[in-house]
Amino acid sequence: MSNLESFRTETRTWLEENCPPLMRTPEKGDTDLCWGGRKFSFQSEDQKLWLERMAARGWTVPTWPKEYGGGGLSKDEAKILAAEMKHIGARTPLTSFGIWMLGPALLKFGTEEQKQEHLPKIARGEIRWCQGYSEPNAGSDLASLATKALDGGDHYIVSGQKVWTSYADKADWIFCLVRTNTEEKHTGISFVLFDMESEGVSTRPIKLISGYSPFCETFFDEVKVPKAARVGDEGQGWTIAKYLLTHERSSISGLWDNVPLGQVAVEKIGTVDGEIVDKMLRYQIAEHEIDSAAFMITLERAGDEAKAGASLGAFSSMLKYYGTELNKERNELVLKVEGSDAFEWEGQFSNNGEVARRWLRSKGNSIEGGTSEVQLNIISKRILDLPA
Repeated sequence: MSNLESFRTETRTWLEENCPPLMRTPEKGDTDLCWGGRKFSFQSEDQKLWLERMAARGWTVPTWPKEYGGGGLSKDEAKILAAEMKHIGARTPLTSFGIWMLGPALLKFGTEEQKQEHLPKIARGEIRWCQGYSEPNAGSDLASLATKALDGGDHYIVSGQKVWTSYADKADWIFCLVRTNTEEKHTGISFVLFDMESEGVSTRPIKLISGYSPFCETFFDEVKVPKAARVGDEGQGWTIAKYLLTHERSSISGLWDNVPLGQVAVEKIGTVDGEIVDKMLRYQIAEHEIDSAAFMITLERAGDEAKAGASLGAFSSMLKYYGTELNKERNELVLKVEGSDAFEWEGQFSNNGEVARRWLRSKGNSIEGGTSEVQLNIISKRILDLPA
């Protein structure tokens, strides 16, 4: 038996013995996700137990080095773990901006002290992070940000405002872009980390059309941030931000539900002679499933290249754009499958309007992480080499 075959057998046995029953059922919505952090309340004992067991093995971040709380797995072992989890329907044990975005940036740019301080806590789900990038006058043109970090000796004094800060009201810490030099645009930006409970930090939720408020306005009023909490050199923030955005865009590209759309349609409207009755809907679902399968293969290839040390660069814009379009298309098709039931807004029957709210929420995918128009410009310039 090869090493990989042995690893698969051991992994399958461990998952069967350690994945609690409730964690093998589909998530009903955002409320079923495990975000971790100081303010997080577990939805069940099974959810808590699943996080603890996976974190103890380093499998919340399977490819991170063991010394930082990871599993130390090779890319092939990580693929096997993901496949075996999917085989038993196991839920993701931890959803985290720390895993998707900050972790990779710290692994590349952080000091050893910063890695030891933050990465194990991210892996164990002890600290929940939010991202302080966009501002009222700095969205797609992020380099125009105005939040200032004045030199206070061994610390910075941060003042300004961020907007569209996802889950800022629930986060424990923030990774934040600040301006340390007002004379330079891109090279005047630095990347800092600080506790959201620091004096001078406040948040205000932004209510969306879906009725939910995942986004916030975030205000900094002379917040003291130790210079030791700066990642990279002063003025290197833009370089770090671009690297982190490739991971954010890749994560946004894969946001949709993992349950096949065809399965959703069969369960909802049934079949005749093994086929969905509505021929046009059947065609649209089949086309979407084929496109999704091809996209998932592309995502996997991109992940392999990234783990091998290659930079995704502008390719992440292509992933983000196409993933966004697929997610919006999926939500449109789910509305067609559900019919009039999809438009119930409240009540147990619709899980408080989950389908309609997801459809509305998907519209934001084309704005967050860089608008679709910006991504298309990047693709045309840096991948297709078209003239400006």
